[in-house]
Amino acid sequence: MSDTKTILVAVSDIFFYTKIRDAFLPQGYKLERIRTGDDWQTKALASQPMGIIVNMNDDRLNASDIVKSLRTLPQTQALPILAFANHEEVQTWKLAKDLGIQKIVSRNEFSARTLALFEEITTAATS
Repeated sequence: MSDTKTILVAVSDIFFYTKIRDAFLPQGYKLERIRTGDDWQTKALASQPMGIIVNMNDDRLNASDIVKSLRTLPQTQALPILAFANHEEVQTWKLAKDLGIQKIVSRNEFSARTLALFEEITTAATS
């Protein structure tokens, strides 16, 4: 088993991707970025991620379809997922829970606690 700690990141917004990169790279994580709804499967299977980060409000990605598809593959169905969304969008939060996403937080909380939130869900998944 590799010591590489890879995270699949379904975020096309450069601002949020940069925040994620800045939080994780210094801690030894490797990021595999999903830029379109079409490249998730290849990257998910090739990178063997330890978890996934998803922007539920990303207009360039269909986050719900990506998550649904990840949940159908044996290699990715049990991966912990951290999602973020606008706090006013109650339906998006409900959808995230219905999809089996372990944790969904507001964009502000995600920005403030990115690394801690991800480590919280990945620690819970291994215990």
